[in-house]
Amino acid sequence: MKATVQARLDDESQAALKHLTRRLGWSPSRVVREGLRLMVRHYGAAPKKRKIIGMGEFDSGIPDLGSNKKHLEGYGR
Repeated sequence: MKATVQARLDDESQAALKHLTRRLGWSPSRVVREGLRLMVRHYGAAPKKRKIIGMGEFDSGIPDLGSNKKHLEGYGR
């Protein structure tokens, strides 16, 4: 899949892009592609949804037992 991206760069970003293209001998497109690859490696895929261990393991018949304050009154006292 090929895509075209148009981006507005501030002066600092434009200077960084110009510096990297000269230093590495790459096209601006390649610098941007490599930058995206580094970002994906650093930040990775979307984090997995955290789950409370044991949540929903036992069926009390009350669907909101662990989250409804009415059911938790006096618990632990």
